Amino acid sequence: MIKYEKIFEDKNYLVINKPAGLLVHGAGHIQEPTLVDILLKEHPFLAKVGDDPGRPGLIHRLDKLTSGLLVIAKTQENFDNLKRQFQKRTIIKYYTALAYGQISKDEGEINFPIKRSPRGYKMMALPQTVKGEANVEGRKAITEFSVIKRYLNYTLLKLKIKTGRTHQIRVHLSAYGHPVVGDDLYGSKKTKEKNKKLKLERIFLVADELSFIDLYGEKKEYKIKMPSELKILLKKIK
Repeated sequence: MIKYEKIFEDKNYLVINKPAGLLVHGAGHIQEPTLVDILLKEHPFLAKVGDDPGRPGLIHRLDKLTSGLLVIAKTQENFDNLKRQFQKRTIIKYYTALAYGQISKDEGEINFPIKRSPRGYKMMALPQTVKGEANVEGRKAITEFSVIKRYLNYTLLKLKIKTGRTHQIRVHLSAYGHPVVGDDLYGSKKTKEKNKKLKLERIFLVADELSFIDLYGEKKEYKIKMPSELKILLKKIK
């Protein structure tokens, strides 16, 4: 079973680095082990924390093939505290991603509403109207980005999501014309072929910075380094 890395733990919460390949929680059709299975085995009391028995202690999640920081509440009081911060969008989350192509802007904002695809298993970013108003059929989604480094055929980005929609960064970068490296679901035919050649076996997306206010009113900040397999890839590309 894939294990997570513990970053910090006290009586109120646990901060972990979830590896790529580990599903956060299950569903009716999913049989593979999940992060929730591991957490409940280590901390059985988590079964009583939260507002969804299938997601004990979880306030947010990461995609299976994405790695990075997650905070898990160990008490109902702290779950409610963190949930309020997510609802108010005061929790700060930064991601690092490698996107296909060169992005010319040094920084910018992607502001496309997102809705579920008619096919059901993926999401779609919807263009805004001519007047700049969000399409009412989708949910508001805003992603800020800044360029860390440009390569010949790729751009390394730092991203901040101001909303927390399913697959938001992946959907937004795809709609922006620069899919995330390793992302077959939202990639083009051309980038899917490139993904095969890169043999990454994950998405080049990591949630590497997280900050929030704890129960004592103190700001807590956590950062992790880029996974080794992503560092290796950066040394190979042009």
